[in-house]
Amino acid sequence: MAILRLRWCRQERKSQIGSNRVNRGTDMSTSIADERRLLAADEYEPIARSHYPSVASLQRDELLELVRWLRDQRGKFKGQIRRRVRSRKADAKNDADKPASERGLAAKKQVFARALKRVNSQLDRVLAADKRAAMHAGMQAALERKRRAPRHHPSSGRRARGGVQPIENPKGADIVQPSTVGSITQAGRVAQAQRDSKPEA
Repeated sequence: MAILRLRWCRQERKSQIGSNRVNRGTDMSTSIADERRLLAADEYEPIARSHYPSVASLQRDELLELVRWLRDQRGKFKGQIRRRVRSRKADAKNDADKPASERGLAAKKQVFARALKRVNSQLDRVLAADKRAAMHAGMQAALERKRRAPRHHPSSGRRARGGVQPIENPKGADIVQPSTVGSITQAGRVAQAQRDSKPEA
């Protein structure tokens, strides 16, 4: 859809440049009453749908169909104007020099061009809204998958529940208890004193 929209934008710019070259000075402000006067009944009905608030109620497929029809109509009148310009003498330089029929064709082309611009703008808004909705739905689906996925919480091992617990040293049984260290030292001193106090033979 984005590629299709980009192609439309390029074609719109090219057609606008060509329109400015062929119909320089023919751009005019056209009211709804003027549109009714310029167009036939079957031509005006789609133009009426391009005005607000009617265009805001159209769905994307309806907008795409309306864009295609407006482009075809604009291209048809643009081709008629170009053929008449080529068949006319090259000394006509402004609208006053152009035949009334050609000015009418230019006015009709402008009506379709403005309608196409309105519909394209609405289509851009619809596509942007659809893109936001799709992104939101994707994020919601990802969040739901994350919530349903089983949670993995491995055990952290030894825990301090009632406070810090001492860790027994398996080698502690072979070590002299601290409470007996002083008595053993004192016993050694007494034995040594007794040996020193004995008379020599």
